[in-house]
Amino acid sequence: MPEIYSALVFLVALLFVSLKQINQYERGVKFTMGRYTGTIEPGWRIIIPIFQSFKKVDMRVKAVDVPDQKGITRDNVSVMVNAVIYYKVSDAAKAVIEVEDFRYAISQYAQTTMRNIVGEATLDELLANREKIAERIREIVDRETDEWGLKVSNVELKDVSLPADMERTIAKQAEAEREKRAVIINSEGELAAAQNMAQAAKILSAVDGALHLRTLQSINDISSDQSNTIVFAVPLEIIKSFAGFNKKKIAGGD
Repeated sequence: MPEIYSALVFLVALLFVSLKQINQYERGVKFTMGRYTGTIEPGWRIIIPIFQSFKKVDMRVKAVDVPDQKGITRDNVSVMVNAVIYYKVSDAAKAVIEVEDFRYAISQYAQTTMRNIVGEATLDELLANREKIAERIREIVDRETDEWGLKVSNVELKDVSLPADMERTIAKQAEAEREKRAVIINSEGELAAAQNMAQAAKILSAVDGALHLRTLQSINDISSDQSNTIVFAVPLEIIKSFAGFNKKKIAGGD
């Protein structure tokens, strides 16, 4: 009987030692006597000690912060660029077997790729088309890490830092551009005002008495303020109108 109890205790202990738990967001890569023998799905699984081993792989999306990378753009401007890469393991077996440390490997490959892509773009392209450049980095890293069992879902350029003298140059350029637009807008306004004034003068000169009515309207507007002193010069049109009136009167009298 003691031998039976001892055997039962041994079997129970062996079962507890052999029983392994794989969480829902994980997969287990199983090796039997050193050879890959399958991928373990979530749940409780039995791994025979000594003969079998396994390694858990997290299948969730991960974010890798790519540190600041110094690069030189195509127009020879030195910049510092950093980014974030979002990826997940698509094949647990490849992630364990094909690369020693896939987290470190994808970070290093992303740094190299980012420097290369920055070198292919000008400074203006880098500042204006950050999303396009980030997508280009994602495509290259995703293609090259596919054989590692990794899937890159997104790349975001967090910051593009310029030397202090270059920042001042860009600020001066932006200020000059704003001044240019202001001068153009101001000149367009003056041109429109001159055209309107010329059109108004043309209309007033073409219609008899129009200038006289406009003068009376201006006097009425000014006279609303009692503190104003008005010096009124009689327009030539008024004199001509009176002269024409007297001629008609004399002609009628004759």
